[in-house]
Amino acid sequence: MCSQDKNNNKNFLINSVLLNETTDFDNEIKEKIKLIKHDTTTKPVIYIGSGTCGLIAGAQDTIDAVKNYIYERKIDAEIIQVGCIGICSEEPLLDVQLPGKNRISFKQITNEKVNTVLDAIFSNIVIEDYVLGQFKNNNLEPWRDTPFIDELDFFSLQKRVVLDKCGEINPLSIDEYIANGGYKSFVKTIRYYTSKEICNIIEESGLRGRGGGGFPTGKKWKIAYNTPSEQRYLICNADESDPGAFMDRAIIEGNPHKLIEGIAIAAYSIRATKAYIYIRTEYSLAVKCIENAIEQAKEYGLIGHNIFDSGFNLDIVISKGAGAFVCGEETALINSIEGKRGIPRQKPPYPAVSGLFGKPTVVNNVETLANIPDIIDKGANWYNSIGTKTSKGTKVFAVTGKTAITGLVEVPMGTSVNDIIFKISGGIKHNNKFKAVQIGGPTGGCISEQNIDIPIDYEALKEVGAIMGSGGMFVMDDETCIVDVVKFFINFVKNESCGKCIPCREGTKQMYDILENITKKPTNENHYSSLERFKGITELESLAKVIIETSLCGLGQTAPNAVLNTLKYFREEYEEHIFDRKCRAGVCTELKTFFIDVDKCTGCTMCAKKCPVDAIIGSNNNPHFIIQDKCIGCGNCFDACKFGAVIIK
Repeated sequence: MCSQDKNNNKNFLINSVLLNETTDFDNEIKEKIKLIKHDTTTKPVIYIGSGTCGLIAGAQDTIDAVKNYIYERKIDAEIIQVGCIGICSEEPLLDVQLPGKNRISFKQITNEKVNTVLDAIFSNIVIEDYVLGQFKNNNLEPWRDTPFIDELDFFSLQKRVVLDKCGEINPLSIDEYIANGGYKSFVKTIRYYTSKEICNIIEESGLRGRGGGGFPTGKKWKIAYNTPSEQRYLICNADESDPGAFMDRAIIEGNPHKLIEGIAIAAYSIRATKAYIYIRTEYSLAVKCIENAIEQAKEYGLIGHNIFDSGFNLDIVISKGAGAFVCGEETALINSIEGKRGIPRQKPPYPAVSGLFGKPTVVNNVETLANIPDIIDKGANWYNSIGTKTSKGTKVFAVTGKTAITGLVEVPMGTSVNDIIFKISGGIKHNNKFKAVQIGGPTGGCISEQNIDIPIDYEALKEVGAIMGSGGMFVMDDETCIVDVVKFFINFVKNESCGKCIPCREGTKQMYDILENITKKPTNENHYSSLERFKGITELESLAKVIIETSLCGLGQTAPNAVLNTLKYFREEYEEHIFDRKCRAGVCTELKTFFIDVDKCTGCTMCAKKCPVDAIIGSNNNPHFIIQDKCIGCGNCFDACKFGAVIIK
């Protein structure tokens, strides 16, 4: 698009859409909006899912193949790279919109499939094996015998507020965001509401923080608003650090202007003139998207001095973090922005009273702020009508692990965990048996089969020892070892502890040592070491309680959650590891005992050659034997044997 066309679009969108108080646009305006939104097209448009998940699945090769295809055939087509629509396990996604026809989406389109799919669709043929579905559009002709995207099981039970338009619109285009209704809530805010009125609306909506304990957002804003100060700050916490959680990253990569609009409204509500986006450096694509969005918003006069003659000034700054898990805690994050070591501060005072540079500061995460534009647009009562009595609105989860479909799911509060796993995500892979789901990341807790019908609700999850957290949802089947999973999480927390307080620093290390001890093969065990193993469960419980009661910050106070929760619901697995020296899932390799069946062994020596510790003895063409005291349970012999002579007990 030439600079003149860009300026024309800019002036049109600002004057005719953002500043036009009527919602009943004339036909000329409507048609121009349709073109910007790609509701109507004059040439083929090809969309490629190019979020981080798509790129990992091979989307860049798909993009290159599409470019080669249209170049070689001299096709005048537009290529648009979009974010993730949420169904990550089907990436790379490739959508095609032909003039006059619905946009249609194809799944798992790696570079070698591009020519086949495009040859067919340009001939008005849909290859059923590759099709995901088509997008509804009343102005366009639908494809026959092709399902609609919003009617697929994965999408039909969702309510997409935060994820709305992610994977559909160009994340690098402010024009497309505005044409789809973007920034109207912000303009409405600075034109017709006082800061206090916006705080009241958010409080009435019932929105709670989506990144931690669920503190009421409006209440936090009011504390900062009512604290006397010449300067206040708004911080967007985009330091998404839970393993398996990628909601915030996907929102930024798919619809960054929605976050910018939420930040702008939040800053206005607390009378802050400067906002920070704290994001980890390794989120390179997300950083690129948010930097572009800020520059475009400045160019359109949505950030800067005296925005649209409202008297409101706003500057948004990106602060890149080093990826420390503890910097997800708001006071550690504030220290990091100030250039200090990222360690938590003693509370109170809370940041809303004394935060960044000692000034009143509101810290909200990406998902929380991305809710704001819709609440202002549709009203507090609309948002308050969604969800449960104490948990309003929707919640985004990153579903990973053993489900048939993995990706991002946004559901109304009150939806059961069972529905998310078995209706939306397609159940457990390979028809395996469900075992548990970890919610809330490393400091969350497991929900067992007996509690799987529990609703998504802050208080309900706490009752079973889990937390909402940022929304990571790791699903396990019967081939997963609970003790091994907990050991992974405790090791993660141990390594990410800032080390400031002894209970967290030393306590998590001791918990990990106990778990390590009961998941490895006891060699040359004496009475003392045997007793240490038997004391494992008792010590874990008492140690966990001490850490919770005496740690300084939320990381240490929640670090033992996974241990206490799984001891409550999966105690028998811990006891099997300790007393029977057995891992029922066969995951803890050091608890496996390998034997060689002399009747099947041919003496080929392959097992001995593969053993890294020389624990297998025997001569050529004669049966071999495993020295149990030397065996480390690596399983190399089992994999190497072609005769089934190596057995596991």
